[in-house]
Amino acid sequence: MSTIGNLRDRPLRRLVQLYTGLALYGGSMALMIKSGLGLDPWDVFHQGLAELTGLSFGTVVIAVGALVLLLWIPLRQRPGIGTVSNVVVIGLVVDAALAVLPAVQSWPLRIGFLVAGIVLNGVATGLYLGARLGPGPRDGLMTGFVARRPQHSIRLVRTIIEVTVLATGWLLGGTVGVGTVLYAVSIGPLAHVFIPMFTVPTGPQEPAPGSIQGPVVNPEAV
Repeated sequence: MSTIGNLRDRPLRRLVQLYTGLALYGGSMALMIKSGLGLDPWDVFHQGLAELTGLSFGTVVIAVGALVLLLWIPLRQRPGIGTVSNVVVIGLVVDAALAVLPAVQSWPLRIGFLVAGIVLNGVATGLYLGARLGPGPRDGLMTGFVARRPQHSIRLVRTIIEVTVLATGWLLGGTVGVGTVLYAVSIGPLAHVFIPMFTVPTGPQEPAPGSIQGPVVNPEAV
């Protein structure tokens, strides 16, 4: 296929890749929840809020995502279609996946669910960020703070935010365990592999980053 043909097909590919990544992300969250061995910091927070409010996990994910997106306003961040889709799609998928995945009791199955969830999360992150249609609201919050306070590294800002939500979620009853630690040490290397693998190259006629597609998070900063 010619270069012109590739450029014409790229918007469709990006949309398919975006929604595939978001759906897989929701599925990965459900696998980790079903394992009962610990969640990533934001999901510990989501689970704690779900326990407190009685709302479904997915509903809490959507509500928190929308509230975080409001914090973009003072940071002058511009959401893309991927940002808005992230808020809605992941929450809907995680609830659907939790409804169909079986409860697991044996240690081999629980560990299998945990490992599959973490690896799938890395693949999903590479897919939806690589589509260049806007970062998730939580990613944008971190990069927005760094843009406004360039003296702080994204690693520092991410650490402060995630330790805060992790501690809050744990106090609310969210699950912290070996999976939390395994996720923390694995997601960076996984994102380092999968974000470049799935990033759609920009063409000469495509809009600049920050318009429809938004920035792609540096895998070193994930």
